[in-house]
Amino acid sequence: MLVVEDDLTVAEVVVGYLRHAGLEPRHAVDGRTALEIAETWLPDLVVLDLMLPGVGGLEVCRRLREKEDARASLPVIMLTALGEESDRVLGLESGADDYVTKPFSPRELTLRVQAVLRRARAASAAEVTPQPVRSGRLEVDVAARRARSDGRELDLTVREFDLLAFFVFHPGRAFTRAELLEQVWGWSFGDLSTITVYVRRLRDKVEREPGSPVQLQTVWGVGYRWEANPS
Repeated sequence: MLVVEDDLTVAEVVVGYLRHAGLEPRHAVDGRTALEIAETWLPDLVVLDLMLPGVGGLEVCRRLREKEDARASLPVIMLTALGEESDRVLGLESGADDYVTKPFSPRELTLRVQAVLRRARAASAAEVTPQPVRSGRLEVDVAARRARSDGRELDLTVREFDLLAFFVFHPGRAFTRAELLEQVWGWSFGDLSTITVYVRRLRDKVEREPGSPVQLQTVWGVGYRWEANPS
């Protein structure tokens, strides 16, 4: 695990809590150092401060996601001192799996880290469907963790794929955002706007007209529903 934080006091507290929880974090003081470390060592998760000197947190996340190897799917938890929803959404849209707003409880951050790691490990170890599943224009291969639309492979992050696969395997049922957060992220707490952001990102990638979705539909007053065979 890699903790990227330029505030040495915050970094010391975070690293201490994570070690106490049985994890083995390494620390990078800035974005440039973090990217250099990631070139030669693959962490299982990155705790990434948004406001870093030089190469900022959003840029670090973007560069990791551009990699054509396992680094592209690294779970990322963003630390941000910015409390505006637009700033939090920007962090999620950059590819982060979650964010924690400063000042934060180190215990809460540790619980978030453990939840993300559990989900990532469960996904890799889970028993999977041997054959790809078709749903409308989509084909989802859980074993290979690949998805295609009209034969074109989709560029999905780990969490985007998990959410898409969940919808595809539960067609026709409306899920609340809280249910999706618990079922897909494995969290019993968290900001429900996370789901809103990921649904929008999925629509941009799977719908022909994201503004008028036919498969990933909004159920007003409830949440979202996947239509397997839209008309």
